[in-house]
Amino acid sequence: MHFYLLKIMRLVVTVLLLIALQAAAFSAQIFVPMDQSQRNHLKAYGIAYHVLTHDIEVSWLLNYRGGSFMFDHHPEFEQELVVRGVSYQVIADVQAAGILRDIASPEVNQEEIRLHKVPRIAVYTPPNSLPWDDAVTLALTYAEIPYDAIYDEDVLTGVLPMYDWLHLHHEDFTGQFGKFWLAFRHTDWYQEDVRLAEETARRLGFSQVSDLKLAVAKAIREFVAGGGYMFAMCSAPESIDIALAAEGVDILHEVYNGTPPDPDAQESLDFSRTFAFENFTIVPDPTIYEKSNIDVPKTGRNEATDFFTLFEFSAKWDPVPTMLTQNHERVVRGFMGQTTAFRRQLIKPTVTILGENRSKEEARYIHGSLGNGTFTFLGGHDPEDYRHHVGDPPTDLDLFPNSPGYRLILNNVLFPAARQQPLKTMSVPQY
Repeated sequence: MHFYLLKIMRLVVTVLLLIALQAAAFSAQIFVPMDQSQRNHLKAYGIAYHVLTHDIEVSWLLNYRGGSFMFDHHPEFEQELVVRGVSYQVIADVQAAGILRDIASPEVNQEEIRLHKVPRIAVYTPPNSLPWDDAVTLALTYAEIPYDAIYDEDVLTGVLPMYDWLHLHHEDFTGQFGKFWLAFRHTDWYQEDVRLAEETARRLGFSQVSDLKLAVAKAIREFVAGGGYMFAMCSAPESIDIALAAEGVDILHEVYNGTPPDPDAQESLDFSRTFAFENFTIVPDPTIYEKSNIDVPKTGRNEATDFFTLFEFSAKWDPVPTMLTQNHERVVRGFMGQTTAFRRQLIKPTVTILGENRSKEEARYIHGSLGNGTFTFLGGHDPEDYRHHVGDPPTDLDLFPNSPGYRLILNNVLFPAARQQPLKTMSVPQY
């Protein structure tokens, strides 16, 4: 009797082990592909953010099937994927381990990066701005990633250290109101923007708008130097560097502040204060739309032939630029803005070019470090609105769920969630 009881007990244990192994072989990990098989790339970033809010780490598989995501299975996560229309697979632990083993091979240009924290996100935007007039707020809203809107007074009262990531869009930090004076000075919206900016400057103790914007620009630079992550698009990258270089120098035409500019303004610029650009020439003339020669001229651009190429970096040695360039397309359609592209020869040698149109000698996407933090600049206004005009209707991202250009924005949103990476010397990109 004892013998048979022992056999039964062994059989029960064997069955239980098989059940446990079978359970482990299923429903262990959720794999979210980011290659061409993904139905909605943009909302997939929101899923990764959502998982992080549950204190669950996410594996970002750099260069593996377009920069895929993988995380522990949970019914709530799976339901969220279904609701948001994001493609996914439930895979066994052994399959997940096999993927990670393949990625770890020194022979492949792939790497696993662990996302472990929920990035605290701030968007620097005027209180009277329209939510669809900023590609980043569009992307964040569509991906269901929460953010706080802040502006000049918030920055100057010291809120920036509360955040990990700061976005700047088509802001003019020079005090020239976007250089819209010639075309729009008689319109109601332009006059209201000027009135609000001047009122804010006076209320905060500044004699003119350019002084207020310079103070904000310097606070942003301190935020980055202290360890913050900053992402800027359109005119913000160009105008913030002009403002920083022109500290203590009047570069404004009298239509903006009632006094003529300093005749030696160009020679007085200090490029050591800027983020990314040096040796540029400013354009004070209010009848000329450009603020400087940082922006490559827009004349002659053709939507059908306007593209830029993302470089491929070493995922194991240069994970930061690799994260920022994850995509299912290496060639991205260009798009115009107040600042469309950055003139290559005016970019500091310490700045890494992430994407460029080499035939035009222009960079469209760049990245660099300042102190303990980093900045990333992307030219253009809206990746899915090639020639954006004032008053154009909002972009409907339901029509562009797989936009490569919008993916570049969302790469930057998740970048601060990664475990701290050492700031290495960037390697030469692989052409």
